[in-house]
Amino acid sequence: MFIIGELINGMYSNIGRAIKEKNIAIIQKCALQQINAGADALDVNCGPASRQPISDIQWLVKAIQEITDVPLCIDSSKPQVIESGLQIMKNKAIINSTTADPEKLEVLVPLAKKYNARLIGLTISAKGIPQNKDQRLELAAAIVANCSEQGFPIENLFLDPIVMPLNVAQAQIKDILETINEFKIISEPSPKSIVGLSNISQGTLFRSLINRTFLTMALNFGLDAAILDPTDKDLLDAAITAELILNKQIYCDSYLKAYKKKEG
Repeated sequence: MFIIGELINGMYSNIGRAIKEKNIAIIQKCALQQINAGADALDVNCGPASRQPISDIQWLVKAIQEITDVPLCIDSSKPQVIESGLQIMKNKAIINSTTADPEKLEVLVPLAKKYNARLIGLTISAKGIPQNKDQRLELAAAIVANCSEQGFPIENLFLDPIVMPLNVAQAQIKDILETINEFKIISEPSPKSIVGLSNISQGTLFRSLINRTFLTMALNFGLDAAILDPTDKDLLDAAITAELILNKQIYCDSYLKAYKKKEG
């Protein structure tokens, strides 16, 4: 599974403060903690409180690139902010994200092509959050079709089924899992699947337990990637063990240590 660390986000008080004060040490420490814990890439979001998101996202990218070459996932709802981050990217980038709305796709797909970036497509539109599997798959197919028409390689596309909080949308979770599985048959080559994991436990009491239980179930349905907190050791251990049980890793008694050493 491809892991994108979620912690460099201005919505977290320590990160928001570091962005405001331009405290590079806090940003770099957070980046290294996530990479050392198992992150393959880092989500970078200056947060809604940023008054200068274009310069703030560039400052974040520069700060992180000083100490690592892992891919960065530029996370913003504003295309101009995304492009400002892409302009100074030294390594592989991921755009987080586009919706299924044509006006969004017509801007962000060419941007991903221009900068040779991977793209996350959310199965959501101006009409709102889909309420069942069929609606999610319809939006996913629209994203794939648009990408194909614009010549964007589908193997560089991640589709997000939009995970809903368990405490308000419990009846939708089974559909979401099945949607992940059916993403694989939308096209050939097939797009990859991704979830924003922490959404499942938002507002609940046992967040870590719910996160890791859903993640292991989603892996069984073919999940390829997740945006999550890699410093949650129990979560990462559960994911590694799930992949072992699914025969994606070779067993040995020290498989947790062996996997982390290999990834590092």
